Amino acid sequence: MTAHNEDSTEKTQALDDRVNNRSHRPNSQAFRNFVAEGWDRTPLDAQALAAAGFTPARRAKVSAAFPGERLVIPAGGHKVRSNDTDYRFRAHSAFIHLTGLEADSEPDAVLVFEPENDTHSVTLYFRPRAGSDTVEFFSDSRYGEYWVGPRADLEAMSTMTGIATESSATVDDAITKDLGAISLRLVRQADVRIDSVIDVARTQVQADLEISEAGDVELAQLLSELRLLKDEHEVEALREAVAITRSGFDNVVAALPTAVAHRRGERVIETAFETAARTDGNGIGYDTIAAAGNHACTLHWIRNDGAVRAGDLVLVDAGAEADSLYTADITRTLPVSGTFTEVQAKIYDAVLDASDAAFAVAADHVNREVKFREIHEAAMEVIATRLEEFGILPVSAAQSLSPDGQHHRRWMVHGTSHHLGLDVHDCAQARADMYLDAVLQPGMVFTIEPGLYFKTDDLLLPEEFRGNGVRIEDDVLVTADGVENLSAGFPRARADVEAWVQGR
Repeated sequence: MTAHNEDSTEKTQALDDRVNNRSHRPNSQAFRNFVAEGWDRTPLDAQALAAAGFTPARRAKVSAAFPGERLVIPAGGHKVRSNDTDYRFRAHSAFIHLTGLEADSEPDAVLVFEPENDTHSVTLYFRPRAGSDTVEFFSDSRYGEYWVGPRADLEAMSTMTGIATESSATVDDAITKDLGAISLRLVRQADVRIDSVIDVARTQVQADLEISEAGDVELAQLLSELRLLKDEHEVEALREAVAITRSGFDNVVAALPTAVAHRRGERVIETAFETAARTDGNGIGYDTIAAAGNHACTLHWIRNDGAVRAGDLVLVDAGAEADSLYTADITRTLPVSGTFTEVQAKIYDAVLDASDAAFAVAADHVNREVKFREIHEAAMEVIATRLEEFGILPVSAAQSLSPDGQHHRRWMVHGTSHHLGLDVHDCAQARADMYLDAVLQPGMVFTIEPGLYFKTDDLLLPEEFRGNGVRIEDDVLVTADGVENLSAGFPRARADVEAWVQGR
């Protein structure tokens, strides 16, 4: 490294400040005085959010679970995509669930439950609208109203959420005060700055860090399990996400001829779906899988840079995220040329039969207690049986289904179902007995998504099967009368899928 010339007249500039070297922002006093004048600062005309009628009950359940303890649920902050460019902001799902905020609200906010007698007062700390006479207004590209548009003030945010509000400038004191005399639980890894503030405070009061960590885990667990049963607002939000997703899939089907003609046809499919997701919703709920031919056998193929060829199957796993931030998760496997070949039809029908079996078991909850894990078991019975019929299994279906067998899982290594909601894999921090071993109850929403994946390099397969991957995925609501397929509007039977692709 070359030493800096001590005689240099250049001023030392902090690395964090050098990002502004590309800019020519005015900073004279005359400009500051002038830019502060003449703005209409009428308070925003705020209305209660759609979820505001449901979030008090959610917060009450959290409060009842941890009496006498302070609870800290951060929204999270901006994440850098590259250099000075951030990813579009999305708050932590637990924060969204308890506040009802939508879209890109509200970076750096923190929801705090403060114990009061046998309950809690709840305060939303966030960065409120800055005055036009502040440097933030015209100079801060992350938060300044000149750059990112109107922001809520304290009163407007309280009207929207039904929660008391304070400026986030005071949040550090609020979450660390009297820490030696009060127990605190934190949703960790949502906001690294808040993590650090609380870690330092815990160390200063010599808190038992092992006990503190266990308490944080219990809070995350409770917030995850709280979402296992969806309320009316959540179900409607999921219906909207599914409807947007249907529009996206219709775009995909319409774009298949263009995809075949393009050297990166998978990108054509991806773009076709995401046009609807972004136009009608907040965007995609997860990276779209647009996998043609052998790529359909790579379970999380999101590179989507391959060709789409006539005669291939294309597996599209995609979900639109509504403005509410609830997401759908649908998979359809489409014959690019409009018709399944004989082998493709055999594979597709096997997967469809597995899906139907899973639906039947889920619906049977009205007659008996059905555990979540039974959905997967029902699908696997069909998958193993069909693989035996195809002459692919090295053992009988019964042997393969035994705990010591599982040979059939070579061609379907993933599970059949997962909960769905604010996260595509919702409730992921719930305990096993609340998830896999839970008895189905009305209000649960999950996927049913069996598949078969026959890779081109799998030498244990007959050659005609290789290079074909099929998955069929639907979003399912458990009701008092059985189950409702929220994605029933999507063609699912083989003949209907062919008609869809053919434009009939």
